[in-house]
Amino acid sequence: MGKDEKQQPTIKVANQRGAARLAAVQALYQMDIAGSGVLEVVAEYEAHRLGQEIDGETYVKADPSWFRSIVSGVVRDQTKIDPLISNALQDDWPLSRIDSTVRAILRAGTFELLERKDVPVAVIATEYVEIARAFFEGEEPKLVNAVLDRIAKQVRGPAGK
Repeated sequence: MGKDEKQQPTIKVANQRGAARLAAVQALYQMDIAGSGVLEVVAEYEAHRLGQEIDGETYVKADPSWFRSIVSGVVRDQTKIDPLISNALQDDWPLSRIDSTVRAILRAGTFELLERKDVPVAVIATEYVEIARAFFEGEEPKLVNAVLDRIAKQVRGPAGK
């Protein structure tokens, strides 16, 4: 490569739904931390982040309707989602003590388990565990897996389909 040629940014490999899930987790985190509203955050992500280059990283184009359904669904159903997560956590770990990113991952995953019966539990769990691995190297991915597994058994039955 000549010195005048600019190196192409690496595109993160993911499917459009996977990219939408990651963006939804980031948006939910932003809403949790900054207290931003759902319409404001969805509009910002759709205009400036989904499939855009940010800080030299090009993001895979996310499925905008999937992204929108997760973010707005979590906000709409939070009074149903949070108690499910709280019940699936260990007794000594209230949802309020969980890291904000983990909380966003669990909320998005729980929403899909409840609302997207067309998506197998294994796909949902795997995608959100991978998102947790992108942010954490410790026990958090195992926590995400365990909590989503408990919720899946509760809302979709022991077979977990």
